[in-house]
Amino acid sequence: MKGKIFLQNTWFIALGSIGGYLLSLTGMSIGWMVGTLIMTGLLSFWRPKWAGLSSHHMTIEPYWRHIGQWILGITLGRQMTLSVLQTFGNNWMIIIVMLLLSIVFSLLSGLFLWRYSESDLLTSLFGTAPGGVSAMPSIAEEIGANIVVVSIVQMIRLFLVVGIIPLMASYWGRETSVFSMALETGTSLGALLWTFVLAFAAWGGYYLGKRLKLPAPWLVGGMMGVAGMEMLGSFLSGEKLVPWWPHWLITLAQIFIGASIGSKLNKEMFEGAKRIVFVGLLSSGGLMVVMLLCSIGVSQVTGIPLVTAILSFAPGGVAEMATASLSLHANAAFVVAVQSLRLLTIFILLPPLFRLLRGSLTKREFRTPKGFLKKKGRFP
Repeated sequence: MKGKIFLQNTWFIALGSIGGYLLSLTGMSIGWMVGTLIMTGLLSFWRPKWAGLSSHHMTIEPYWRHIGQWILGITLGRQMTLSVLQTFGNNWMIIIVMLLLSIVFSLLSGLFLWRYSESDLLTSLFGTAPGGVSAMPSIAEEIGANIVVVSIVQMIRLFLVVGIIPLMASYWGRETSVFSMALETGTSLGALLWTFVLAFAAWGGYYLGKRLKLPAPWLVGGMMGVAGMEMLGSFLSGEKLVPWWPHWLITLAQIFIGASIGSKLNKEMFEGAKRIVFVGLLSSGGLMVVMLLCSIGVSQVTGIPLVTAILSFAPGGVAEMATASLSLHANAAFVVAVQSLRLLTIFILLPPLFRLLRGSLTKREFRTPKGFLKKKGRFP
């Protein structure tokens, strides 16, 4: 059974990569991820029998996404330098303000969703909080929100951000940065051995990140493990060690991550929830535009390059924005640091706030046609 699922997933990802290849022909460096996302999203939505996703297995296995994040973690760990920490330290105040503003704007978009859709208040707030497609529904379930609606709104936001923000950043152009130099690759036996060492360091970083409950542990934890190993290796050898790390690995990571997102789109998400989908598009689009404008302002005030600022504060996923920043030669390590800090801030602040809100709300009767909660009356 597992072998059959693996072959189905491989075929589905291969089909999705055709879309990535076609979009990459336009010269767009992020085209592999966006094109794969679009192709796999269409295939997953219409679900033709030859696409490789059966009705019993709705999405591809999570290890494909983990492999993509593992590749990104190693690449980003090689880019972690003192200049990244210096940039973060010089602008920590405005970064914190932007992160708090992103949470405030997400709550306002949640109120908009609640006001103009049939979703209850807690579900709306959970749906628009940019805390991740996998994390927010699980937290929402613990507090009693409707995880189906939360998942739909979270996916809508992720599709909008990943499908539009990298393209806009690509339009403004790549950044000329020393961080692109970290993609150099070696061909000697020593380079191959160092690759295995970094791969093992990323694996160890994943387990550390999992214990510390870091967001996207394969990516963030792997980056930390590789960064530590890089510094140790340079200290012991007296020079910068270069692994065998061809650029096509980054392309492979784009394909795996794009396919993982696209495979989650299905018709069942939209049955009985047309109003939620429409209002969710408006609220998520508004949040994206507001954060885009704020990022432009931050870039002008702080001198942080525009593409780096846009990808750092976009309400998307850590892995997705990291992939885009690598392709656009932005300061990818800085992007991951800011995105991870945003997620940690959301995980720390919002669940207690929502629990307090839940306790203060007056209970109403609910009915659940087609699995979606619909109110008979609004919360006060």
